[in-house]
Amino acid sequence: MNTGTAKAEGTIRELAGNAQEAAGDMLGDASMRLSGKARALCGKSQQLASDAAVVTREAMADNPLVTLGVAVGIGFALGALWAANRE
Repeated sequence: MNTGTAKAEGTIRELAGNAQEAAGDMLGDASMRLSGKARALCGKSQQLASDAAVVTREAMADNPLVTLGVAVGIGFALGALWAANRE
């Protein structure tokens, strides 16, 4: 999925959630209000994930060797944790 598309979908989901939360508030329906709040938070997190993907892609383009070093370090750390848990 394109990051621009994901961010737009996140914005739409957040707006829909805010509207659902407001409707639940007006109707006195706690379930609808909480469901709307959850949908809005999901949309906001989708927008943040899209932004993080853009920043990561730019960092990889600017410093490919640093990115490779970080990936190797993370892989080594995960491998060490996995090996320690097997014993």
